Amino acid sequence: MLARPLVLVLLAACLMSPSAADAQAPQSERSRAAMARVTPSLKGAVEEAGLAWGAPVFLRVFKEEGRLEVWLETAPGGPFARFRSYDICAWSGDLGPKTREGDRQAPEGFYAVGPGQMNPHSRFHLSFNLGYPNAYERARGWTGSALMVHGDCVSVGCYAMGKRFIPLGADRNDPINELWTLMSAAFDHGQPFVRVHAFPFAMTPEALARRAEHPWAGFWSNLAEGSRWFEEHGRPPNVIMGDGRYRFGPG
Repeated sequence: MLARPLVLVLLAACLMSPSAADAQAPQSERSRAAMARVTPSLKGAVEEAGLAWGAPVFLRVFKEEGRLEVWLETAPGGPFARFRSYDICAWSGDLGPKTREGDRQAPEGFYAVGPGQMNPHSRFHLSFNLGYPNAYERARGWTGSALMVHGDCVSVGCYAMGKRFIPLGADRNDPINELWTLMSAAFDHGQPFVRVHAFPFAMTPEALARRAEHPWAGFWSNLAEGSRWFEEHGRPPNVIMGDGRYRFGPG
């Protein structure tokens, strides 16, 4: 048990009243049209996978691999199962965290997205704000704002989810349309916030060993602890900060 008191990180900032009104994401004509487009096939895929429509959502982002994974809770209090993976069309900067406004870096770390962070009027189709900087980042004086996951295929510090190549009958923004719909359904069913874990790469021992001399190696080693927690327990951890590090425990 840690000797020093722990300060709740970003999750506390996103906690909110569990009332139905607070748990609903804002909508617009654009978001409603997007949801109408993808819901029938998406709902069918969720049910075909043996999962419940409106189940809690967890997202994992891997920069180097250009992949965003969607995980859904299999049962209340149970493990999460990977439902779908989407290609990230664009992210900017290099491997490593965002540390200052204007550095054009896409963030790495642990975030939580509440309904109020959903933007149905985004100039990049639809978007949600990751909540950068979180408390860990603010404690280091790292700066930046409006770091999003959004549609289309351009990025200035964000993760863009539009399709680069569009199959017949598809829409460039179907990935963000589906993410928006799954998150909206989860909020409607009472999930207060969606955890988003953003990593520079898949946090395997081999990948970390290859970068042991990198300036961000220590930071990445700390991120890898959170990655391992999820992989070992099947549920995303609660993220706290103690002694200047991310620390992880039961969610």
